[in-house]
Amino acid sequence: MSSATLVRNEAATETPKARGVDMKLEVAVIPVSDVDRAKRFYLDLGWRLDADFIRSNGSRAVQLTPPGSPSSIHLGDKPGLFLIVSDLETARSELIEHGVDVSEAFHFGKEGRTSGPDPEQRSYASLASFSDPDGNSWLLQEITARLPGRVDGNETTFTSSTELAAALRRASIAHGEHEKRTGGQRDENWPDWYATYMVAEQAGKELPL
Repeated sequence: MSSATLVRNEAATETPKARGVDMKLEVAVIPVSDVDRAKRFYLDLGWRLDADFIRSNGSRAVQLTPPGSPSSIHLGDKPGLFLIVSDLETARSELIEHGVDVSEAFHFGKEGRTSGPDPEQRSYASLASFSDPDGNSWLLQEITARLPGRVDGNETTFTSSTELAAALRRASIAHGEHEKRTGGQRDENWPDWYATYMVAEQAGKELPL
């Protein structure tokens, strides 16, 4: 039996470890010399324009998605890859356990990059970074609620039990606030409320109160 066969067999019989959080490769930064020219090129290909705005630090964010693709591109000045997570600290801890030198959590405020997660716990705002041995740059970005237009609003999918459980926890917290606003009465229709909340959150639609 060849060594290659042994390696394949070992990999096939290895018991997978439980995941703490999914890390989804959703964005690749494409270096361009002229953002507007590149934007026109990809729009002419029929790619969806997800965003075009100026960040708080003055840089421009342009994101486009190929038709039917679960991943997108950013137009930037240097290459990079985004891993999207629902819980930044859990993702950092998991990488650290694997010996990865991960930065502390940070966010961008009025004075630029600031230590610590976003104080308002806004989706998209809490970040961390690391590099592989060849210097390839990875950015962890915590996303719990999508902005409108980032995903197909007619589909709701969860790629693992971990992601589903995290969405249920967020819905549970929001539903607790909902019951407080309605006088503290038990909501017998809570499954319907949970479902509405989770679908709206993933699609970037207005959340129920």
